[in-house]
Amino acid sequence: MKDILSHFGFQSLPFTRELTVIQHFSQPQFDAAADALLEAVENRMSAALIAPAGTGKSSVLRRLLSRLPEARYRVSYLMITNLSRREMAREIATALGLEPAGSYPMLVRRLQEGCRSSLDIESRRPVLVIDEAHELRPDVLSMLRVLTNFEMDSRLVVSIVLAGQPKLRELLRKDELEDVARRLSHIATLVPLSKTEVASYLKHRATIAGAKALPLDAQAVEAIVEIARGNLRATDALTLKSLQLAYADGAKTADSNHVATARSLLWA
Repeated sequence: MKDILSHFGFQSLPFTRELTVIQHFSQPQFDAAADALLEAVENRMSAALIAPAGTGKSSVLRRLLSRLPEARYRVSYLMITNLSRREMAREIATALGLEPAGSYPMLVRRLQEGCRSSLDIESRRPVLVIDEAHELRPDVLSMLRVLTNFEMDSRLVVSIVLAGQPKLRELLRKDELEDVARRLSHIATLVPLSKTEVASYLKHRATIAGAKALPLDAQAVEAIVEIARGNLRATDALTLKSLQLAYADGAKTADSNHVATARSLLWA
């Protein structure tokens, strides 16, 4: 591993998912999405983040969570799918440190009491982040309406942030989920990066890994843009594999042939 790092002038392995929040790529749509979600939570409202897989959803969520101080917010993150309403209520209860037992109505009451206690006694606003929400069943999503109903809907206690792929928007358009959708003060969206943005992203990732220059020639960058189509996850995997192939060839930069070979090895 040290050999490939020194070969390209890296101090750490580039294009992996191991990034601190401060190292994330700063891009207008990411910043706007994180700001909008934060504003919703600060206003005691709920919101959603909808993005195709690999376009930065996790990065935006991490930015949001980093901006919610523990002294003021009690954040629970869940990424669980294909559960019944009772199973989902149990998972939320566990995340909140509550007893995850009892019937569904009892669990909902316990969740509401726990959220109210967190706000009134601990002075920490409960925030529930549900990732991969597009995989939830409609009846489970509808449970969120009940969970956020305090004092006949006259009090805002818990904020819910739903995050998922475009299928989530389709779910929220269903008649039975109309009341859930109306409880969202904002729906942020992400799209794949443009060609220019991908080029900036590649340079950014190489820089934070310690390289003085991007070890890809212009044709390699063009190939990565064409193949990955602005998808960050695909861009990372393709670039790292291309660099590994260039290193095996003793080349100081990866070219389009390395990218083409990397594609065949990753997605045969």
